[in-house]
This record gives sequence, C-alpha cells and structure tokens, in this order.
Amino acid sequence: MGLNAALATAGRSLELATTGIQVVGQNIANANTPGYIREELQIAANLPYSQGTLIFGTGALALGIRQQIDTFLESRIHTANSEFETADMLQAIYKQLETVIGELGEGDLSTGLNRFLGAIHDLVAEPESDALRQIVVEQAVQFAGEIVALRNRVNEIRTGLTGQVDSTVAEANRLIQQVGELNGQITRLESAGLLQSDAGALRTQRYVALDRLSKILSIRFVEVPDGSVNVFAGSDYLVLGDRTQQLVTASSVDRGVVIHTVTLSETGSDVARHGGQLFGLLEGRDAVLGGFVDALDSFAAGVIHEFNRIHASGEGSSRFQSITGTYRAVDPAAVLNEAGLPFAPEHGSFRIKVVNATTGLAETHTIAVDLDGIGADTSLDDLRAALDGIANLSASVTTDGRLAIAAASGYEFAFADDTSGALAALGINTFFGGTDSSTIAVDPLVRQNFRMVAAGQGGGPSDNRNAVRLAQFSENASALLGGVSIDSFYESLITRIAQESASQTAIATGREGFRDSLLSQRDQFSGVSLDEEAMKMLEFQRAYQASARIITTIDELFQTLLNM
Repeated sequence: MGLNAALATAGRSLELATTGIQVVGQNIANANTPGYIREELQIAANLPYSQGTLIFGTGALALGIRQQIDTFLESRIHTANSEFETADMLQAIYKQLETVIGELGEGDLSTGLNRFLGAIHDLVAEPESDALRQIVVEQAVQFAGEIVALRNRVNEIRTGLTGQVDSTVAEANRLIQQVGELNGQITRLESAGLLQSDAGALRTQRYVALDRLSKILSIRFVEVPDGSVNVFAGSDYLVLGDRTQQLVTASSVDRGVVIHTVTLSETGSDVARHGGQLFGLLEGRDAVLGGFVDALDSFAAGVIHEFNRIHASGEGSSRFQSITGTYRAVDPAAVLNEAGLPFAPEHGSFRIKVVNATTGLAETHTIAVDLDGIGADTSLDDLRAALDGIANLSASVTTDGRLAIAAASGYEFAFADDTSGALAALGINTFFGGTDSSTIAVDPLVRQNFRMVAAGQGGGPSDNRNAVRLAQFSENASALLGGVSIDSFYESLITRIAQESASQTAIATGREGFRDSLLSQRDQFSGVSLDEEAMKMLEFQRAYQASARIITTIDELFQTLLNM
C-alpha cells in the first residue's frame, strides 16, 4: 500500500502542477485584456488516512479556480464612475455653453448691445439725421438677430444632447440585457453554485459590462449564491437573475425643443436622475442649458419691454395715421394687467396728441389707466372706449384681442408720457416686438419707416430728449429682472456661468483623481503582474519536475521488487 499511495500522491501532484501552469498561462495570455481579472488556483492539503499508528497525508487538492476580486472595492469604483461621469459630462456642457456665448469675442451679446447703444448716442448728438435713425434700426436688427441666433445655437446643443440620451439609453439597455444573459450562462456553467470554480471569462465579461453600466447609471450589484448578480438603480431593479428591466424614452417639448425623458419600462421610475453619464446629459440639457435659455428669455424680455416703455412715450419725425398693437389681450373685458398680455401695465396714464396735418394744430388728451385695485379698473374695452371718444380718432379691438387706432382723414396722432407702460404692453408705438429670446425682433413698422424711431418728445426735429433716455435704458432697474438693470443682469449671468464652469471642472478633476486611485487599487489586487506569474510558473514547473522524479523513483522501486 505504501508505494501505491505514494504513486497516487505524486500523480495528483502532477495534475495539480499542470493545472497551475494552465491557470498561469491563462493569466499571462490576458495580461493586456481590458477588464481581465486575475485567476488563481485554490490549493489545500488532501484528506489524510491512517494505517496502524501512523497517519499519512495524501498530497494536495485543487479546490477550484477563483477570480481575485474585491467586490466591495468594485462597488466603490462603480460609485466613483457614476460621480465622475456626471461631473465630466456637465463640465463638457458648460464648456460648450461658454464657447457658444463667445463672451469677450466680437460676436457676443454685450458687444452687440454696445453697438446698438452707440448708434443711439450718435442719434442723441444729431436727432434730425434720418441716416443715423437708419443706423439705429440696423444695429437693433443685428442685436436682436444675435439674441435669436444664440438661442438657436443653445437649442441645437440641447437637441444634440437628446440624441446622445437616446444612444446612451440604447447602450444601457444592451448592457442590462448582456448582464442578464451572462447570469444564466454563469449559473449553468458553475452548476448553480455547486462548483468551487468561477466561470472566469464569463464573469470578466459581466464585470466589464457592469463597469460600463456604472458610468451610465448609478448602480449597485449584489451577488447571490448561484453565481448570478442582481443589479439595482436606486430602489428599482435592472437585473434579477436573468430577468431584466429596460430604460424607455418619451418625447415632450421643453422651451421650444423636443426632448426625450427616461424612465424604467416596468416601474416607471426616473432612475437616470440618480447619477452617471445619463444624469449629466439630462441635467446639462435641462438645468444648465435650459436654465440659460430661461435667463436669456428674461434678458430679451427686459430689453424688449424696458426699451419699449421709453420709446412708446416718444415721438418720431413721422406721426401715425393708424396703428394696430402687436400684443393681444386674451380677454379684452378683463382688467388690463390680468388680460393675458405678455407684459403687464401699471397704474398710470399716457397722452395722445391728435394733429391736423394741414394746419399743424394739435389737441392733447390724457388717457387714464386705472389699475390701483380700487373700484372699477381699466380693461382693454375701457381703453378703446376712451380713445374712441376723442374727436377725429377712432379705436377698436380686433378679433384676436389687439388694440387698433386710426385718425380721421387729414389728421395724425402721436404719443407721450406713458407712466403706465400700457402702450408698451399693447405693442403701440413700440420699437421691439416679440416676448423672449426666440421671438425678439425690431417692429416691422419701424423697419419699414425708420423715421418712426422716437428720438424726441414732440419738440421738433432737434428734440433729442427721448433719445437721451433710450441711450440709458440698459442702466435702469427693471422689475422684469428682479429690480436690477439689463447691464447688471447680463454681467451677472455671464459671471455665474464662468464660475459654475470653473467649479464643475474642479469637481470633475477631483472625482477623476479619486476614481483613478480606486482603479489603481483594483489593478494591484485583480490585475496581472507578469513578474508574479513568471515566479508562479517556475514554482509549478519545479513542483512538476519533483513529482515526476518521485514517480521515477517509485517506478525503480517497483522494478526492484519485481526482480527479487
């Protein structure tokens, strides 16, 4: 029994050394395979047996081939992946926004506004010049066009990000499906956890898929005894064994742009908002860029209304024979500041001057706009009636809720001293039209007749009093902008974006460094070191040679017995 037992022990040693060399060869072959996890042969002493008073060992036993992975570290890496991808995506979006704004360049809005104001300052010096009036209109057209173009460029980025959302969702769904399929293959190959070996290559594919998925979504995984993993995003499952839940998109319109939102197919949860690249895309598209669009709309609305309030109180070198407001009231019978106008008027009044075109004789009438909340406040119908009661003037409300005023034959009219903002709110004697950054434009009436630029206040060709006020409009506090001026609002907006961009860059850099430190730890624990593998190969080689030498010795001893 002694020689036979020794021979069996040596034979097992040969098999063990061969298996060890095969595992080492697998590691060396995959030393440069992305995501590969080092495998290790698990060895333990085989069960002993007793013979008489002696207890003999029976060599070594291969328990299994296991991957060397720290699942806790892997979970930390997944969290770090999600946090970095969010910050990195937001950083990239802020950079795009800064490039599109182009501040400090020749095409930025502050330069366009300064050119427009410069043209008005020139008109202040020569208010009788029709050529300078034309330049004011041309600069205004260019400035308004720059605002619209900026809005369109931001919209293009938002549309592009929606395309990225779609492709990222498709990739996430492929990864979720892949993890579910690999779960089934691993469970079958490992005999539902009965074997002591890992399905190395399949598990590596699964870890690679989970690593990439953690960059798209904030996930966590739990390995179960049968070898499969359950994957969760927040409290919702993505993978349960071989069962999966997919991401789905739905279309909606946000700030004039078609966007896609992301939810889970079964639970309907908004898991994309937890973190990862997908969260960065949605947050950048809707909060960063969408927030800038909101601010740009406020800026444009401030420009439109504050300039119009001043312009509506002035008089150009040509008077009106008829005019129809550009803004409509939803309900002409409602109180004027609750009638659905895009810009709300205030309690006050304005004056209208009716001029005989032949004699030059003028009659000035004050129109009260009662919006103090006491008694019967003024509606659009009331305003129409007051204007219609003036001699040689008629007023009406169009079917779509706009105020129309016309002078009798041989008469003209002009406006002055609007303290209520009602003319600007109704689009009467205004310079700009539109309501936000997508619709701002110079009023067609002014574009067609630049003599309508209201530089004066009825004092003749050399009157520049209204032009002086217009040249300073961007410095005035605006209720639409929270009590700050247009200049201060825009400066604050640009400064905030620059600060947030710099902050996001710093956050991304810090999170990248933290993630890289975790990846370095994973490489040390799970990566392949060719030097270490070479040493292991030498150990198994020597063990194989020694085992073979034992077998040779036992063979010689058997021959000696047979020859006795």
